[in-house]
Amino acid sequence: MAETMEDYKEELEASFRKINEGDMVSGTVIGVSEEEVTLDLKYYAQGIIKKEDLSNDPGFQMMEEIHPGDVITATVVKTDDGEGNIKLSKKEANDILAWEKLKAYMEDGTAISVKVAGIVPSGVVAYVEGIRGFIPASQLALSYVEATEEWLGREVRVRAITVDESKKKLVLSAKVILKEEEQEEHNRKVAAMVPGTVMEGTVESLMPYGAFVDLGDGISGLVHISQISQRRIGKPSEVLSVGQKVKVKVLNTNDNKVSLSMKALEEEMVDTDRPKQVEEYISHENASTNLGDLLANIKL
Repeated sequence: MAETMEDYKEELEASFRKINEGDMVSGTVIGVSEEEVTLDLKYYAQGIIKKEDLSNDPGFQMMEEIHPGDVITATVVKTDDGEGNIKLSKKEANDILAWEKLKAYMEDGTAISVKVAGIVPSGVVAYVEGIRGFIPASQLALSYVEATEEWLGREVRVRAITVDESKKKLVLSAKVILKEEEQEEHNRKVAAMVPGTVMEGTVESLMPYGAFVDLGDGISGLVHISQISQRRIGKPSEVLSVGQKVKVKVLNTNDNKVSLSMKALEEEMVDTDRPKQVEEYISHENASTNLGDLLANIKL
């Protein structure tokens, strides 16, 4: 078969292409050793990235995280490293590209899995795209974490909440994800509640407009002041106190909020306790009980 110019397209492009120091190039990994990564740049020379030029993350495991076939973008440090290869730095390229990725992660609300790599005052450190990020102790869990050293090495799902390239500031939060998950679980439980159900709960707080009742399993509901009693009251504390056990009826679960009533149960009790009216028996026959009628039936 006759060879055509198309067969040499890549070689021709490589021969005309010029790579300069400072350029950003992409290549396919064709070799990984303990000391360096070798890239095919579709160029007459191969690219070499030394271990120290791969990542800022001190916990980065080159042999585990980079494999033949991976595509890596790096910055040209030298066009000849003395052995005919092009010396590259992924760290330098990363400093340029990573911040753009981090901004996109923050804008999209992307959840990122990170490993806690270090403990610092009032928080921990984790790396995202090779960039050092700070997770405050107040953002590690739903409540403030005192013993941050217990988190070293743990995998955590986080979101980027501050991305400031000019100040090289990256702040991450696990709490925002946990709060969303907690809210979703709460909404699921509320949606499963059937209006009309009678439940027992504990008064957890009193407000001028009503009482909040803890129904257990993380669910609270509001008994509006108009639903506390059949009689008119000025404030909930007239008939309720914090810690008091009460029976309530579920009115509705609109907007994932539980509305309760004590008055509805009172009304039901009144209906149940009300004595049934004795039906008056009316005979259509003439009822005669006078002495004359009685004597008429007696034969002397």
